[in-house]
Amino acid sequence: MDARQAVTSEITIRAAEPADAAGISAFMGRVGTVEGTLQVPDMPVASRLEFLQRVEPRECRLVAVAGDEVVGSAGLHIAGLSLRRAHVRGLGIAIAPEWQGRGIGRRMIARLLDWADNWGGVLRIELHVHADNPRAKQLYESMGFVDEGCHKGYALKGGEYVDSFSMARLHPRPPAIAR
Repeated sequence: MDARQAVTSEITIRAAEPADAAGISAFMGRVGTVEGTLQVPDMPVASRLEFLQRVEPRECRLVAVAGDEVVGSAGLHIAGLSLRRAHVRGLGIAIAPEWQGRGIGRRMIARLLDWADNWGGVLRIELHVHADNPRAKQLYESMGFVDEGCHKGYALKGGEYVDSFSMARLHPRPPAIAR
């Protein structure tokens, strides 16, 4: 095991609790994290607290913790209020810059996929990834997500509009009633 793997093995991935909200908000607004999300830099930590403290039983939210510090957050979020889309979740993930590239994102997504496939009744998981983030796109592809299209000028990032790829993953073996 190399030093990087040893440090990564000290990461705890667990369910996000309302008490984690300030830690999640703090790293999500930092340079190095904010660019890959739809968050805005230099926003007060309090600006995201209400959303992050909310408990939604139809969602799965995880945190990656190193010691007492939240260094990653990932979740499967309901795709809207329509009953006809109750089988869909949207994937969101952010990892603090100094912890990126260590396999934490892969571990978090694997946990989310297990929840979706075995416990959440989720058939479809959707996400958007900025076109200028090939490493993230490659990770999603390696976990079964497929490209579904490109959105031109999707988000403002550092003073320029960037494109985004829509990706989705369907449950590989949807549940059926045993006969």
